[in-house]
Amino acid sequence: MFKSKHFLLRYVVSSLPLLAWSASCHALSYQEAIDQAEIHASELKARQNSLTAAQQRQISAGELPDPKLVTGINNMPVQGEQAWSTGQNFLTMEVIGVRQEMTNGGKREAARHMAQANVSRADLELEVARLTIRRQTLLAWLKVYYAEQRYKVLDQLEAENRLQSLASTAQLAAAQGTAEESLQARSEAATLADRKDELVRDITTARIELSRWIGAAADQPLTGGPPAKLEPTEHLHHTLDKHPDIAVFEAQKASAQAAVDLAEAAKRPDWGVEVDYEHLGPPFGDMVNVQFTIDLPLFARTRQNPQIAAQRQELEQVAEERETMLRQHTMDLETQLAEQTSLSRQIERVDQEWLPLSQEKFRLAMAAYRSGKGSLTAVLESRRSILDIKMKRVDLEERRSDAETVLRYLSEEVQP
Repeated sequence: MFKSKHFLLRYVVSSLPLLAWSASCHALSYQEAIDQAEIHASELKARQNSLTAAQQRQISAGELPDPKLVTGINNMPVQGEQAWSTGQNFLTMEVIGVRQEMTNGGKREAARHMAQANVSRADLELEVARLTIRRQTLLAWLKVYYAEQRYKVLDQLEAENRLQSLASTAQLAAAQGTAEESLQARSEAATLADRKDELVRDITTARIELSRWIGAAADQPLTGGPPAKLEPTEHLHHTLDKHPDIAVFEAQKASAQAAVDLAEAAKRPDWGVEVDYEHLGPPFGDMVNVQFTIDLPLFARTRQNPQIAAQRQELEQVAEERETMLRQHTMDLETQLAEQTSLSRQIERVDQEWLPLSQEKFRLAMAAYRSGKGSLTAVLESRRSILDIKMKRVDLEERRSDAETVLRYLSEEVQP
């Protein structure tokens, strides 16, 4: 029996590295979360379908309409002895032919340009969707990461408070402490437990939000930290017009210009040709008939011109919308750069001033309490101050990471 237990213990101990390795294999880094989001995102699949559809439409853009088969019987009598006969009256003829409508070259060229612009637009919209998913997934991952960082800070303080509570209870038992101090320690423990429950809720909520992008993988433990700190550069300002959000308006502009060209081409007539083979009764031989049709755009003032004016207005609308989007991106860029700079300075101030000051205050309060010259209240307040500062630092780091995530999104460029 003893050997069996000893063997089991050795088996468990020897398996611990394997278990740890197995757990680490399923840990989720921010890059893995982004990769999974791109693979499983239904938004990307929908945009890919839209791109494929535009590419398929481009194949037939600008082609002539299908030819039409013409067949029938001309001059069939409906009265007299030859009524409803196709072979007795010499005027009756059987006809078969082909008709082809010839769209003018301007319309066909405009249709090809519009199809190409629609492909470019669908491609850019796919890229915008991809970047949006990457940004939202990273923000969701960061929310989980920093919620867990807050939990770790609170967990460490809770462990210290537990030791303080035990010490207070021991002092009370030895008649060296007061009941009030013991109650204060227990009250502090209950307060920390409440905050811990709130953090557990925050972590759960954050993982639910992350699952919106990566599904069940959101339940995996996180590994690694957030992306490296982004250094602001002037390059960010010079690439805004190359961002997919802005570049997509160039494709829209090309499509709108093609629509203008198509409307203007409607003022030039289309034409058609028809060739018929006619079989007549005896004694006449067969005949061939050739005829042409041509459109007569005689009323352009009330038909084509209003359409041209409407398409030109839509072209101007695209230009104004592009300018609006560019201004919005410029504002977002300046705002996030200012936010990043401010948060970096605050984090530096926390590390160099606020945190050392609060730790020194706690050290003095603890020394005074141990010497009998201070109160437990001062110790708890100073330790609570350290917690608040550490929590503030985590909040500042999260806000800076969020700002840098937006900056990375704004710095993306259309790849040639």
